[in-house]
Amino acid sequence: MDNSAQKVIHAEHDTARGTLRSYATGFVLSIVFTLAAYFSVVRHVFSGKFLLLILLVLAVIQFFVQIFYFLHIGKETKPRWRVLTLFLMIFFVLVVVLGSIWIMYNLNYRMSPMRINQYMSQQAGEGF
Repeated sequence: MDNSAQKVIHAEHDTARGTLRSYATGFVLSIVFTLAAYFSVVRHVFSGKFLLLILLVLAVIQFFVQIFYFLHIGKETKPRWRVLTLFLMIFFVLVVVLGSIWIMYNLNYRMSPMRINQYMSQQAGEGF
């Protein structure tokens, strides 16, 4: 490999790294958003569905802070494999989380005492 190709590879690698200032900014923002979520729950600043909304917003902001300041998504040059990997990871996480919620809801419905009693009475009525 010639010297100019090594410089190009080295230059592309350097653009994806952060500086000490960007890491410190990301760290401070992460701590601030984490403490904001913690104290809003512990001190009962908000209640009910509004608290869930605030926590969701803080979690999404925290997610983007992590993505931009620590994983450097959006700072790399072409091709954008990190962004593609990120979207694929988000898809798999959503499938696992939403699938788990669906399974738990379905089990909760099927294992309720009323449904179990109904099933037992149907089985007892049919005989063996």
